Amino acid sequence: MKVHVLHENPDWYAPLGAAFDAAGVPHEQWLLGEGVLDLTGPPPDGVFWSRMSASSHTRGHPYAKDLTRGVLCWLEAHGRVVVNGRRVLELEMSKVDQLTALAAAGFDVPATIAVAGREKLADAVRRLPVPFITKHNQGGKGLGVRLWSSYEELDDYLAGPGYEAEAPVDGITLVQEYLRAAAPFITRAEFVGGEFRYALTADTARGGFELCPADACAVVPGSAGPGGSGAARDAAAPSLFALRDGFDHPVIGRYREFAAAHGIGIAGFEFIETADGRLVTYDVNTTTNYNAGVEAAAPRPALPAVARYLGGLLEQVRSADQAA
Repeated sequence: MKVHVLHENPDWYAPLGAAFDAAGVPHEQWLLGEGVLDLTGPPPDGVFWSRMSASSHTRGHPYAKDLTRGVLCWLEAHGRVVVNGRRVLELEMSKVDQLTALAAAGFDVPATIAVAGREKLADAVRRLPVPFITKHNQGGKGLGVRLWSSYEELDDYLAGPGYEAEAPVDGITLVQEYLRAAAPFITRAEFVGGEFRYALTADTARGGFELCPADACAVVPGSAGPGGSGAARDAAAPSLFALRDGFDHPVIGRYREFAAAHGIGIAGFEFIETADGRLVTYDVNTTTNYNAGVEAAAPRPALPAVARYLGGLLEQVRSADQAA
């Protein structure tokens, strides 16, 4: 019996595997880029952790999202213990889903208009003042995030080949208000098993939109625009990420409550503090990847907590089997 990690990108697995090994937790990757799902039999025993990413299609796995939907339905129908299950997958795959759920829970979220297809996009953006941003509804890694300084810039983009070349995989583009940050960073709060581990900052002045592990929404003017979606990275430059030491804010408790209400076992919540005093939550990342430097600096690192949390669930499953 083991922990099964459902995902499609083995390049992200080494730190997780090392944490499981260090904790003595048996584990196995279940790669869902492609596969066969035999519904005539039961799933294996164990604990199942879904880490399917909204950006899986960018790595040559266009079927991963729907295959994972099927696998999670199958697992849950057979009563298996699933962390970040079927409902959480939908949050991961749709920023519309995330934003509506966050707003319903009382969080301040960016003013957003969702547009299906290209035809009505030019009209929709004119409902928001300039500058504004556009982004993909399904996406990580800053997919499709652009800052626009005029409506005409977007008109020209839509008239050219650019939109079709990078159209959103689900056809839905989000138009959002531009949030002016009080300082050039976003913050991500990491939670494991209902516990807050730490907050980290991601430098948007140097990182632009493409902030892995953080999918940043905050934009610094000039970091991106119609010609590109993020600032170039310099491997020799200081890290974009830093521990936000001593972060203590009432939003931590609210994120914990949101995670519990939506069945989220492991996630990072991303927010920006604006120049006009707002704390705006814009993303719930349920396939969180941890930064090695931040993990080393954090007094409560997340990776060992992940291994303990999933290992504890596995022990509960074993105990229940033995008692049956």
